[in-house]
Amino acid sequence: MEDLEMYASQGASTSSIIFSLAFCVLSIVAMWKIFEKAGEPGWKSIIPIYDLYILFKIAWGKGILFLLLLIPVANIVVYFILYWKLAKSFDQSTGMCVLMLFFPQIVMLILGFGNAEYIGPQ
Repeated sequence: MEDLEMYASQGASTSSIIFSLAFCVLSIVAMWKIFEKAGEPGWKSIIPIYDLYILFKIAWGKGILFLLLLIPVANIVVYFILYWKLAKSFDQSTGMCVLMLFFPQIVMLILGFGNAEYIGPQ
């Protein structure tokens, strides 16, 4: 009986690892496509910290503002504003902006692979 429980727990962890890896790959691909639509090379999306700098540059116009993420508690608000501005920089509706606040990776896939065009920071 103990062997069955051990295999069941290993199966759950294996499936969660596979799901997590698939989610990470989809997020990277979405960011790559968003960067390319905004006129930035896609490879910049796979470099940690630098990708945030470029994302802030795309959404806010000033990449250095990513340093605001270092301020505790305020970083949550900054992320919400970043996602809002990112959706608006691709000329999305208010509904899509709200959706971006709750499901950013899904909306990033829509922005990257959809017909949204980059219009620049607002």
